[in-house]
Amino acid sequence: MGGNEGLRVQTVMSAPDSDNYAGEGQAPIDVAGIAAAARKAEELGFDGVTAPEAGHDPFLPLVIAAEHTERIELGTNVAIAFPRSPLVTAQLAWDLQQLSGGRFQLGLGTQVRGHVERRYASSWTGPPGPRLRDYVMCLEAMFETFQTGEAPAFEGNHYHFTLMNPFFNPGPIEHPHIPIHLAAVNPYMARLAGERCDGLRLHPIATFRYAREVVLPAVEAGAAAGGRTLDDVDVIGAPFLAVAEDEEGVETAKQLLKQNIAFYSSTRTYHAVLDFHGWTDVGLELHQMSREGRWKEMPSRISDAMLDEWAIIATCDDLAARVEERCGDLFSTVLLDLSPSLRRNEEWVADTVAALQRN
Repeated sequence: MGGNEGLRVQTVMSAPDSDNYAGEGQAPIDVAGIAAAARKAEELGFDGVTAPEAGHDPFLPLVIAAEHTERIELGTNVAIAFPRSPLVTAQLAWDLQQLSGGRFQLGLGTQVRGHVERRYASSWTGPPGPRLRDYVMCLEAMFETFQTGEAPAFEGNHYHFTLMNPFFNPGPIEHPHIPIHLAAVNPYMARLAGERCDGLRLHPIATFRYAREVVLPAVEAGAAAGGRTLDDVDVIGAPFLAVAEDEEGVETAKQLLKQNIAFYSSTRTYHAVLDFHGWTDVGLELHQMSREGRWKEMPSRISDAMLDEWAIIATCDDLAARVEERCGDLFSTVLLDLSPSLRRNEEWVADTVAALQRN
């Protein structure tokens, strides 16, 4: 994990902000802005930059980022698997790996049934964990066929891949191993990531204690089942941050962050975290409020004590030390989703990234 070896540090492009979580809609994106953000992340020393699927496609920005960077790793954070057939995802990943010179990381998640069926207008064919296991294995079979040209013969419970003629095969590439990272909160996905994948992207709704006591043991058990150890899995944490230049600003950041946390806490799939802490009633209330569209009222249900379980709360001067204190023995990689105002202080960002990498 982190410890004396230092943390790898990632960031995110076009991340949702507090207005998104309060139901105020999306900000527009443009090619020049994506290119500038990717270049700046590389200049500031980040190890990786990611693109979310939060109103915009997560693959397209990474094509632009690949053109305008040379070193930094590029990842989806995360692409929703089930609305895309495995071949659609495999082709996107294969091309991005080639276009980026081997810097692409495929982050996958399942979303929840209501969103897959009603927002994506797609199908939900069974429990998400076993289906995602099938999906990952099908992707692996496709990557093998792309690289070797061998006839496919994958027969899973949810997906079948038995046809690929040369006309449709994209062919071998220089860096055929594409790291697969699974989004996880619950133990099944954590075990699956440990068993079969290169990494786990821990949803920020997982508190530090939940990550330590529930998620990491599941990753370790999965790794052991796959003949590996925990050190073979990149555990990527994305802690909630309430950060500002001074204490007054930190208090403001805390109130904005409660909006984000309330949004995610309203989703029943994530209630295992709230149940773990004894916050079941809060989760149920937030879920009902979300169904009624009462987004702006929801932050009042998140107390300061709850916030401290979820978030790193710090002034800019203290952020690196606080991240190391809370994340250093939990994660091998940490994603810093910094506000636009903080990102403008480029010297501080670069110093913070460097401090985390060398600790």
